Amino acid sequence: MLTLRRVPELWRRFDGARLYLPLGLLLFAGSLVPALHSHGTRFGGMPDRPFDTLAVVAVALQCLPLAASKRWPAACLALVSIGFAVDQLRGYHSFAGTALALCVLNAGFRLERHRRATMLAFSVAYIPLVAAFHLLGAGEPPGEFVTFYLALALVWSFGAWLRSARAAEAERRRRVAEDTRAAERTRLARELHDVVTHHVTAMVLQAEAARYLTARPDRLDETLTVVTDTGRRAIADLRELLDVLNPDYGTTAGGTIDTVTGTPSAARLRTLVEQTRKAGQPVEFTEQGTPAESAGSPVAYRVVQEALTNALKYAHGSRTAVQVHHGEGEITVEVSTDGTGARSGSQGGSGRGLAGLRERVDVLGGDFSAGSRTGGGFYVRARIPAGSPS
Repeated sequence: MLTLRRVPELWRRFDGARLYLPLGLLLFAGSLVPALHSHGTRFGGMPDRPFDTLAVVAVALQCLPLAASKRWPAACLALVSIGFAVDQLRGYHSFAGTALALCVLNAGFRLERHRRATMLAFSVAYIPLVAAFHLLGAGEPPGEFVTFYLALALVWSFGAWLRSARAAEAERRRRVAEDTRAAERTRLARELHDVVTHHVTAMVLQAEAARYLTARPDRLDETLTVVTDTGRRAIADLRELLDVLNPDYGTTAGGTIDTVTGTPSAARLRTLVEQTRKAGQPVEFTEQGTPAESAGSPVAYRVVQEALTNALKYAHGSRTAVQVHHGEGEITVEVSTDGTGARSGSQGGSGRGLAGLRERVDVLGGDFSAGSRTGGGFYVRARIPAGSPS
């Protein structure tokens, strides 16, 4: 069903220079068909007159300029108006008179500069045309001239409405594109924060520990190996994150980042916990239920990752407990760390990581909280709706 809102879209879709020339030729050919003589627009009240050479000229002036109406709407309207005036003053009343309404609509839609001047000029030109009919004694009632002028003004207004609707749609699309770009930049900033902060924190702690292991080559070699592995994982995660920006992203099988969201899934939690343990953080990991890929799965991974990163930075060496429950329709996560090394997991930091986690969980309609524990330490809790499978 055609609605008013779809009219500008249909106009934009089917409008084009390729349509104007065939339309002008169709009107020109139709106007020369004898059966259609004197069966066109009747304005001014002049009696019918047989077609002659001037009639063909008037028809050509009304039809052929349509081919250039997209590029020169004002000039096209001027030529068609002259042809229409000759047509009606001579009493040809040709089928080509339809072109005037099309040109008025086209000018109202396409004119970008001097719109008001154009309207005023053609309105002023209408006065001597009416006077000419009066001098020729056509006998047309004044109300008919007013009605015809208002009809043309309505057609112009409709074209102007189509123009404003097109401009509004273009502005809406521009804003949507800007909002989309801003949201994507924010998402990528969060992903980079999560990946870089976690891996680099682990590498720094492991490298500092290596300074005290020079007397134990076996332990030193093991620690440096962990640093190397962590760096390689950081590079791999960054590459996979940047692959999201690649138009061919997702065509290559494999990888550790979810192909829909561009973030790791909850199925990799054990790997994350093991990496944190190697960095010197004692972590107790409890997982209940069966992990399933869903919209909430990557967010659950990021909650655990950020909490473990904060534990490494602000409570290194303190016992940390990670509890993850995969339930029907939601994932619950709780990470708690003993000791007095932090308040709400972000002492000395910007708090950007936890703020980003809160936003991610809120988007899915979940609950997020983080703060200090009674007796020292801190906790992070999240209830994340699973959403539809990814």
